[in-house]
Amino acid sequence: MADPRGFLNITERQTQVRRPVPVRIMDYKEVYEAQTPDVLKAQASRCMDCGIPFCHQGCPLGNLIPEWNDLAYKGRMIDAAERLHATNNFPEFTGRLCPAPCESSCVLGINQPAVTIKQIEVSIADTAFAQGSVHPVLPQRHTDQTIAVVGSGPAGLAVAQQLTRAGHTVAVYERDDKIGGLLRYGIPDFKLEKDLVDRRVEQMRAEGTRFRTNVELGKDISWDQLRRRFDAVVVATGATVPRELPIPGRDLAGVHHAMDYLVASNRLVAGLDVADPIDAAGKHVVILGGGDTGADCIGTAHRQRAASVTTLAIGHQPGQERPEHQPWPMFPNLFEVASAHEEGGERTYLASTIEFTGQDGVLTGLKVARTGFVDGARVPLPGTERIIEADLVLLALGFTGPEPAGLTEQVDIEFDDRGNVARDGYYMTNTPGVFAVGDAGRGQSLIVWAIAEGRSCAAAVDKYLMGETRLPAPVAPGDRAISML
Repeated sequence: MADPRGFLNITERQTQVRRPVPVRIMDYKEVYEAQTPDVLKAQASRCMDCGIPFCHQGCPLGNLIPEWNDLAYKGRMIDAAERLHATNNFPEFTGRLCPAPCESSCVLGINQPAVTIKQIEVSIADTAFAQGSVHPVLPQRHTDQTIAVVGSGPAGLAVAQQLTRAGHTVAVYERDDKIGGLLRYGIPDFKLEKDLVDRRVEQMRAEGTRFRTNVELGKDISWDQLRRRFDAVVVATGATVPRELPIPGRDLAGVHHAMDYLVASNRLVAGLDVADPIDAAGKHVVILGGGDTGADCIGTAHRQRAASVTTLAIGHQPGQERPEHQPWPMFPNLFEVASAHEEGGERTYLASTIEFTGQDGVLTGLKVARTGFVDGARVPLPGTERIIEADLVLLALGFTGPEPAGLTEQVDIEFDDRGNVARDGYYMTNTPGVFAVGDAGRGQSLIVWAIAEGRSCAAAVDKYLMGETRLPAPVAPGDRAISML
């Protein structure tokens, strides 16, 4: 453990400094600045001798949080990085993108602000890379087994790295021009700069993982061909089908799904050509949905110089304190002020969108009403309607599941009642040798769950091919950490 009295001496929770708003909205560079060593040491010292570290169960990866907190406190950052990588393939990603359910389960969080676990994690990872201590991990043996991983998001990359290190030949197929999936084109650079993805991909390439870009399964190559060519196939395509809002005016020009907007923007930031980009410059932007995707749209719209940005959420505004039905160590639904929210814009709750309004086929506004609750259902209250001016509406309403194209016809894979790829307790679909992992199998979820499932699925594939495995399996399909119930 760290300082036995650290949590008594240092009660203030001090997180990373964010660049000033007027400065950071001028570019797409990362919002956060690196934490200073003295502050990092002080925050790591707050990790207490709690006896049972509930942060372990809050993290699907089972990260050894007290161990690397102690090492960070002692200044042994390289040793801390080794403990961190023992359970997490990509801590530089989770340290930036994960909502940190581990902190919600922190024992100190019962009566004090929780330990800054996420901040310490990303600091350890960045220090390890900066000091050149992150090297390719070459397999000790090579097998004659081959695996195709379809999709290069965090789940697919975790599967591929684990199986490559186990000695198998792994090829990752990606339909985009670069590896990374959602990490590459779904998440803005101000949250994750893409050189971080590139350096991890280079590590995997040096380990022996093979990457095939610009290949769309079911189109450029059939799923059946893939099955014949490889001993096992892993479906890691994510849950990319957006949830629709079928109300009048949906077909007006100016109403778009959030990911269509973000992907186009991220490709432009990467210096790529985009045929018909969606630009928020000078427009009144309305975002439907208050999650992470909506926040990404807020930050992007501000950087494109939108005239105004408004977020509408259909439900109540979450509270500042834990609700009674979500006690520690559960993951609470709290009002969050992300970095994008600091940059401006209006957030409106209990707003039900009734209709998109327009003229000559072009969006001009939204008709909204106050949300009411009838027998537990959310309904617009008559007599509360009003019009909100809008030139651009972005639907950030979540996702309904993976794209079924080719899977049902060519592989005869079954889907469950939630629209996800059905699988057994070992990540295998109803087709022998074909596995499903991450959002494709569990539905829209967190990056930490994607990596945890990727590691577990790799163990299942390894056992399927070899009869046994030494790879770790932190979670089973459908698992939910106690803090996420």
